[in-house]
Amino acid sequence: MFTISVETCFWASHQLVMADGSKEPSHSHNWVVTAEVTSGKLNSTAIVMDFHQLKMMLDSIVEQLSAGKPLNSLNYFERNSPSAENVAKYIYEKLRTRLPKNVDLLSVKAVEEPGCWAKFAE
Repeated sequence: MFTISVETCFWASHQLVMADGSKEPSHSHNWVVTAEVTSGKLNSTAIVMDFHQLKMMLDSIVEQLSAGKPLNSLNYFERNSPSAENVAKYIYEKLRTRLPKNVDLLSVKAVEEPGCWAKFAE
């Protein structure tokens, strides 16, 4: 298997609802997102896929998350907590449908701050 990854950043705020129903204060992060894709064979130009193409796909997804509104105000996060885990899952679900044939999404990692991250993979 061959694997490549790209990384991008976006700024967004969120507010988690705790188990007791209380809400933590709304706060912002400079999120760092890494997407890893894999393929069992290289394409005709001897690559998994173009890094720039993958980065543009990832950037277009996170652009929707950094539109100046809190993550909580987006439809997906009105139904799902805007935790790092769900941010990673959201990006994963959006990205996997955009990939070329024979390229699979391995994982998406969302970092809230250095040392604090969540990864989603199927």
